Amino acid sequence: MKIKSRSFMAVVVLLAVIVSFGAIYNFYIKSGDNMSNPVVYFEIPVSNLERAVEFYGKVFGFDFTREEIHGNKMAFFPLNSDYPGIAGALTQGEIYRPTNDGVLIYFNSSNIDETLKKAIKLNAKILFPKTMAGDYGFVAEIQDSEGNRIGLSQK
Repeated sequence: MKIKSRSFMAVVVLLAVIVSFGAIYNFYIKSGDNMSNPVVYFEIPVSNLERAVEFYGKVFGFDFTREEIHGNKMAFFPLNSDYPGIAGALTQGEIYRPTNDGVLIYFNSSNIDETLKKAIKLNAKILFPKTMAGDYGFVAEIQDSEGNRIGLSQK
């Protein structure tokens, strides 16, 4: 009887070790020891900070906080830590070049049609029209006032 209970205990301990390793693997190893979403901040390069602040302010209703860092002019998007998502900045400086070919950032929109109308009034170009993206809702892409490709997402 003692042999059976020692065997049973050995199996229980082995299972506990396996389960613990799986949890550790998923929590630390698989995630790269990173306990947050992979992207935490972004910068959108601009040629004219004033024009870009006006564009994003009128299209999305953002208020910006301005600062100069390392000789670069920056206008920071609002960040509310009570909601999911990240924030970033519009950035003007020697190393920042607007592009239509770089990283694509999607802004949340409660109504893509209205957002597109506001953007078009400010001379934005529609690069990809409003399109259903399955469970992700609707998406669209525009070229902003600076020549950057910007995505829109409506769930």
